[in-house]
Amino acid sequence: GKMNIFITGATGYIGNNLAHTLAGTGHTVHALVRNDSKNHLLKHPNIKVVTGDILDQISIATGMKGCTQVYHTAAAVAPWIKDPGNFYKVNVGGTQHVLEAAAELGISKVVVTSSCGVFGPSLLEPKREDDPRITGFKTDYELSKKIAEDVVLEYTRQGMDAVLVYPAKVYGHGHVSHSLTANAVIDKFIKKKIAFIPSPGTYKACFCFIDDVVNGHVLAMQHGASAERYILGGNNVSYFQFFNKIRQLSGCRGNIINLSPMLLKGWALAQDICYRTMGKPPSFTMKGVDIVLSNYIFSSDKAIKQLGYQVTSLDEALIKTIRFLKTQHHE
Repeated sequence: GKMNIFITGATGYIGNNLAHTLAGTGHTVHALVRNDSKNHLLKHPNIKVVTGDILDQISIATGMKGCTQVYHTAAAVAPWIKDPGNFYKVNVGGTQHVLEAAAELGISKVVVTSSCGVFGPSLLEPKREDDPRITGFKTDYELSKKIAEDVVLEYTRQGMDAVLVYPAKVYGHGHVSHSLTANAVIDKFIKKKIAFIPSPGTYKACFCFIDDVVNGHVLAMQHGASAERYILGGNNVSYFQFFNKIRQLSGCRGNIINLSPMLLKGWALAQDICYRTMGKPPSFTMKGVDIVLSNYIFSSDKAIKQLGYQVTSLDEALIKTIRFLKTQHHE
């Protein structure tokens, strides 16, 4: 039946696609939005914009009233942040606030969006939900998402029906905010004909298509078991294979340039110096270097078996993404 559904992060990349998908199937979406400047992203007769912030308990409870389901997709995501404390305030504190309100209002089910970063780098085999981490936490973002996960699991122990989902590198149509997202890198490759990848180009990552990830959220709400964790992955491919495939599909004669680990570290160092001397925020950090010089591949088997999750083929997903990025510039 038609429901009232509360969504945080509805102007974010996943949250926005999710909000429109749910609104499109006739549900009424209550979208929590911090400032009106992004309201144009939520133009739909079935989307009600609720002004508020996940750091403000009262605005959350107000927006959530009358809803039966909650999707918590909001998070502080950035390659770099001046005050790392913000990652904890938003990702841990915000999650606490959302779940607190859900508990008070007797919400029937909550799906929380985490990140594959919580599981860390993989060795040769794609990582699964229960595999141990092989390194310490590399960034405050990853660690804050891990602590937020603990918060969710604590609420499930107190009887809340909550499920965690973990997207990897998401790409595809939709509104993207910052510049190191997979979309931004694909876009730059098509437009500027250049992509930088870590050398050797054999490091692999997990690239997942936005439609699959949104669908995975909905499936987790329908079929996910409380306190379970589901990786919403995609295609595990090397950086070279990924860009080479884009080159073939888009017919762009792009250059794929291998950067040596030393060069990447030098670049990160230069950005750090620029920040210290001129206050220019770095777009790439030493911790970022560590991450690209590792395999980050993940298995979606659990979600496929238990939720009916499906992975769009790399070709199909990239063709749709390239088409979207090309038409976007002509508006």
